[in-house]
Amino acid sequence: MARRLDVTGADGIRLAAWEFTVEGAAREGTAPEGRTPARPPAVSIARQPAAPEDRARPAGAPAPPQPGRARSAAPVLLLHGLMGHAAHWAPAARLLAGGHRTLALDQRGHGASEKPPGGPFTREAYVADAAAVIERLGLAPVTLVGHSMGALTAWQLAAERPDLVRALVICDMRASALGAASQRAWQDWFRGWPAPFPTLEAVHRWFGADDAWVETPNPARGAFFAEVMTERPDGWHPVFDPAQMLTSRETWVHDAHWDSLAQVRCPTLVVRGLDGELGRAEAQEMVRVLPHGAYAEIPDAGHLLHYTHPEAWAEAVDPFLTGVLTT
Repeated sequence: MARRLDVTGADGIRLAAWEFTVEGAAREGTAPEGRTPARPPAVSIARQPAAPEDRARPAGAPAPPQPGRARSAAPVLLLHGLMGHAAHWAPAARLLAGGHRTLALDQRGHGASEKPPGGPFTREAYVADAAAVIERLGLAPVTLVGHSMGALTAWQLAAERPDLVRALVICDMRASALGAASQRAWQDWFRGWPAPFPTLEAVHRWFGADDAWVETPNPARGAFFAEVMTERPDGWHPVFDPAQMLTSRETWVHDAHWDSLAQVRCPTLVVRGLDGELGRAEAQEMVRVLPHGAYAEIPDAGHLLHYTHPEAWAEAVDPFLTGVLTT
């Protein structure tokens, strides 16, 4: 079961966070690298009503203990990447929840969190939201684990608010600038989506095989996107607004982020998939720039390393977390 916590982020935005347990974080059905399911893999969700104690707790105040979890369990907050949502962490969260209090956040514009038409969707807003969630849920000092854009949010927060962050895990996110050409390619990609999709099977098929960005059939990619689709009368649409995603991306693709990385003072693990978007040379340079950096690599994994290879991901991450939290 995953328990929903309604939290107020920066500028009053309504955000949804999810607390995972060992039993509830497991996906239904087979792993995404296996057969393509007819419906998206699901995580069992229990809606927690808007809780005054979660939203009104003073900054730094401890969260109340939850049934079945030791009060001393160290908190871990998981931040998804662009277009993702908290439940994409479910297979990995299950493996961490036995030894850590494990939560994931639907960031603004994503998942069940608010999607204000006027934004803002700036770097500052994403970082401020994460800080607000940590303070309101009494998680500090927390271990932040971020994937892709969520990793950038995590390390920028660690650089700006070291009082809130105990340790950091960066999953497949580059510190170098991607540039204007990359942003134009993404604009063209969104325009090419055959949305609305007539069926959920069509979502699986397009993102897993028919999309021109897919070099070889990739059922896991189809399953990943199927999880962030919702049905409307005319077909299946993404739960996010593609224009908001482009705006979010616009705020970080043009700049390099080495300076903020160098300001991270807590222990940090850089994890990449062997076939991911973060190259080995750049990952190792990130480790060198970090004052307390470490490196891990997951064979056979791509950009969605925590989603497609949760066991290998946990084998790389858990020893780092255990070492940090016991020293």
